[in-house]
Amino acid sequence: MESAMRIFRSRGVSKLTHQLLKRCLHSSTVARMAITPRSEPVSHPEGKQRVTLVPGDGVGPEIMSSVQAVFTDAGVPVEFEEFHISEVNPKMNAKHDDVINSFLTNGVGLKGIIATPTHFKGGVLQTLNMRLRKEMDLYANVVHVKSLPGVRTRHNNLDFLIIREQTEGEYSALEHESVSGVVESLKIITREKSRRIAKFAFDYATKHGRSKVTAVHKANIMKLGDGLFLECCQEISELYPKIQFESMIIDNCCMQLVSNPYQFDVMVMPNLYGNIVDNLAAGLVGGAGVVAGESYSQDVAVFQPGARHSFAQAMGRDIANPTAMILSACNMLKHMHLEYHSKLIEDALLRVIKAGKVLTPDMNGFSTMSDFTNAIVHQLHS
Repeated sequence: MESAMRIFRSRGVSKLTHQLLKRCLHSSTVARMAITPRSEPVSHPEGKQRVTLVPGDGVGPEIMSSVQAVFTDAGVPVEFEEFHISEVNPKMNAKHDDVINSFLTNGVGLKGIIATPTHFKGGVLQTLNMRLRKEMDLYANVVHVKSLPGVRTRHNNLDFLIIREQTEGEYSALEHESVSGVVESLKIITREKSRRIAKFAFDYATKHGRSKVTAVHKANIMKLGDGLFLECCQEISELYPKIQFESMIIDNCCMQLVSNPYQFDVMVMPNLYGNIVDNLAAGLVGGAGVVAGESYSQDVAVFQPGARHSFAQAMGRDIANPTAMILSACNMLKHMHLEYHSKLIEDALLRVIKAGKVLTPDMNGFSTMSDFTNAIVHQLHS
């Protein structure tokens, strides 16, 4: 543009004409810039975004290392703020408040499974997992149950969502021994939180193009508690006339899942039922190692495997399947508007699984987790 202006000035063009020509040339340059394809996708931000990382127990640190290796090779612009906490390993002793503050500050986190001891010790009923969820108000847990090409199962082409309220219900840590040998355990169901999770389910269904929401309950027996939950779901469903609503008793739901899972689209349920159905559904598509999950509050999103097993018996054996954690990490990247990196990694992962040459033992393969991770890294550049 500058060379063109020098030519005009040398020919004695008037000052007014000179200004008009300068504007025209500038507009032409901007137009060319607008139509020229970018060399990098829009989702590439400048600098790195910080993410809270909690590896968890069992094989959690190992599969988290797999995720970090893939992220590094894919050039993901993420910086991890890592904390080690555990109820079963005293060496993992990060301060609870520091972990909470990190999640709240960063707004997003990647979390392994924190094992919960089965014994009652120290007078504290609330587990570390429960404390994290309640203090951050991670009220909605979402598990995407989807068949993966290359993973052989009884049912194929499954694709449905399980949405679970996870701050009350049976997991309220309100138990006491009223008299010797008699324990009372309180299940808490509130209208406020039942309506909140129901609305979340219908909003999630609307956003992701789903057509049906199924409320899972046991209102035929727990007429007040589950009755209130079902009533709230019915009330919220009236606000979404384009989405079909149905309800199903939990025991029938489990039978329907294993016999005809294709009938389900989005399922919403209280805490305990969600825990059971998550794991049952994971078994339909290949097990705990292949299902991604995520939890939401109003301000924080935490991504972790959908089936909560620490798989402690596999520690140090290099046989764990990092697929669930990698898929969860890909969902985290989508949440952070890093769609390019999310698709790059997910596509590489799915190509490895579909090829069937490098698979971990739970996917009927004979490869180590390290081999599986290296195969994904190789696919990133193919």
